[in-house]
Amino acid sequence: MNRHSPPQDLPRVQVLAERGFATLERFLHIEAVSGIVLLIAAAIALIWANSPLAHSYHALWHAPLSIGFGGFVFSQPLHFWINDALMTIFFLVVGMEVRREIHDGALSSVRQAALPMAAAVGGLVVPALIYLAFNSGDPTRQYGWAVPTATDIAFAVGVLALLGRSIPGNVRILLLALAIIDDIGAVLIIAFFYSGGLDYSGFAVAGLGILMVLSLQKIGIGSAYAYVVPGAVIWIGLLMTGAHPTLAGVVLGFMTPVLPVRMRERPLDVVSRVSEELLSHDGDADKDATHLAQPLRELRRAQREMLSPVVRVQGALHPWVAYGVMPLFALANAGVSLGGIDLSASGPQWVMVGVALALVLGKPLGVIGVSWLMVRFGWCRLPPDVSWGGIALIGLLAGIGFTMSIFIAMLAFVDENLLGAAKLGVLLGSLVAALLGLGWGVVYAKRLRPRRVHAA
Repeated sequence: MNRHSPPQDLPRVQVLAERGFATLERFLHIEAVSGIVLLIAAAIALIWANSPLAHSYHALWHAPLSIGFGGFVFSQPLHFWINDALMTIFFLVVGMEVRREIHDGALSSVRQAALPMAAAVGGLVVPALIYLAFNSGDPTRQYGWAVPTATDIAFAVGVLALLGRSIPGNVRILLLALAIIDDIGAVLIIAFFYSGGLDYSGFAVAGLGILMVLSLQKIGIGSAYAYVVPGAVIWIGLLMTGAHPTLAGVVLGFMTPVLPVRMRERPLDVVSRVSEELLSHDGDADKDATHLAQPLRELRRAQREMLSPVVRVQGALHPWVAYGVMPLFALANAGVSLGGIDLSASGPQWVMVGVALALVLGKPLGVIGVSWLMVRFGWCRLPPDVSWGGIALIGLLAGIGFTMSIFIAMLAFVDENLLGAAKLGVLLGSLVAALLGLGWGVVYAKRLRPRRVHAA
């Protein structure tokens, strides 16, 4: 057998499994490191907003930024471009993530998805009820019920990564599945509860963008750059309707194909044929450069098309979102001026307390309680190597809201005092949830060691 030929005898299942675990490991690594970057960005924002240079912090995000084409000029504050434009890329990655999981991941079957789905619903309902218990008397404050319902994947996985390899892999997968379902819930909440006063004429524009995407897919256009203009049309259409324009990212994510683009020649055959050409080719350097240009282009295209668009695009965008978009969002929105919040008033006090307690207590109570009911009545079982201690760890880490919770708070509250109190509640609740999760994780890992030694 030629030592340069691909390993044809390697079982296909093993190859796919190795590829899947490598993708998961890369995803976890990016999320873990980005959680630290997010924490640094939030700390900088808090310090900056409460320093003598606080005026420059607020002036920066309110500085106008304009784009224009001919006589058309669209001008908005920098804050708008981060929260409404850049966060669309974040929601695009979320949409593709969910699309992948539904196709061949933790959400691909009812049996696999039952436990994380039920736990996520519990983690949504119980925090909302706890928040409303403190804020039921005021319709303005009630509108923030969804703020403590979200989970920040990057922070949660980042804290879990600090516990090292002692935590079973299935606990990590279950946390990811729950957080992804949480994201679906947050997207639906934004679409149905925080997009009031819709102008339906905008849906025609968004529909045009969707038709453009479907047309490009129909004729086999695989380049992601070709979909930028249709994506912008969908974004503009949703902006016109009054719905949050970041939902355009979710729409595009769900429309991204999960299967590789079909080529005239199978990608593996192209790789094999071109590899043989490259290995057998000899001649002078100038002729080599001329004759090898086309085979190299074929090889790059075949390697690219071996991956489905949803995997390829998500893999390309994920680091930019994790290390760029989300930290920038944290820097622009976590700068709560502590001196500017009037906590002596009962309204902001209860908003802050309601959000913080809902994250710290409501999330674990909802996740653990509903999971116990599902197992108790025999509707599902705990995954292998996942004990109730692992479920408790997942519940505690689910209380880290941060990015999505702050995002929802900004949609829920117009009053700056209530918004500041909600943000402060998110920051305090997420910090306490992270510390509790880290503390319990250390205890849980120590309990697992004797079992592993005995099993070995």
